Amino acid sequence: MSVAASARTPSPAAGPGVGPLLRAWRERRRISQLELALRAGSSARHISFVETGRSRPSEEMVLRLAERLQVPVRERNALLLAAGYAPRYPETPLEDPALDGLRDGLERLLRGYEPYPALVVDAGYTVVAANRGVEMLLAGVSEELLAPAPNAMRLTLHPRGLAPRVRNLRQWRGHLLARMERDIALYRSDRLRALYEEVAAYPVPEEEPDAEPAEPVPYFALPLRLEHAGRVLSFVSSISTFNTPTDITVAELAVETLLPADRATAGHLRALAG
Repeated sequence: MSVAASARTPSPAAGPGVGPLLRAWRERRRISQLELALRAGSSARHISFVETGRSRPSEEMVLRLAERLQVPVRERNALLLAAGYAPRYPETPLEDPALDGLRDGLERLLRGYEPYPALVVDAGYTVVAANRGVEMLLAGVSEELLAPAPNAMRLTLHPRGLAPRVRNLRQWRGHLLARMERDIALYRSDRLRALYEEVAAYPVPEEEPDAEPAEPVPYFALPLRLEHAGRVLSFVSSISTFNTPTDITVAELAVETLLPADRATAGHLRALAG
């Protein structure tokens, strides 16, 4: 799959002002006004005045507080608008010529990781790029799920996706749902919450026959154990994002690589590629 345009999540309404939004983010991060003030080089009194609307923060202060609160780039625009300032961060379509270098770099990265699987997803888990390692694992998945703008969570957990071939489905499903819960808290996305409710409702078999390998391997992370071509392959997942992004589209991209968790899996993938 080549890099394609990602679906974008609309920003929530700004609300009555920046103060309540900042307070909500501070409470979500579970830090006090004093701790936030120390992180931002301000005072607890000033933070209190900002949150109650008694003081209007400067544009620089809004951005500084957003940085210290680890507010996603998309939501920083909402904070700026609520404070009466212009949005700072653009949202450039992924197919825009301005992102040619980014797309080329991602495609080289994915190809360079072959024969091991790697893909790029956006904040809603829409697959915007994938290499031949991923395409190999998706053999037999329903064409409906592989239609343009496929979703990684649906591909993995849907009964007509990879789910019937995942040997440790309950474990891996629990991992993916917990990951989505963290992202919902981070992005406050209605689209992501709807996706979570959809995939959480997919049926799960009562039993997982042969969930564990005949000879247990001391994995260093929870593996995805996937049946493929008569073998059970084991992978561990690694996720990378861009540092200090200044564009919403770039900020919401993540590169996920599946690293063979044992020599047998690595050897099988190399043999298939050869």
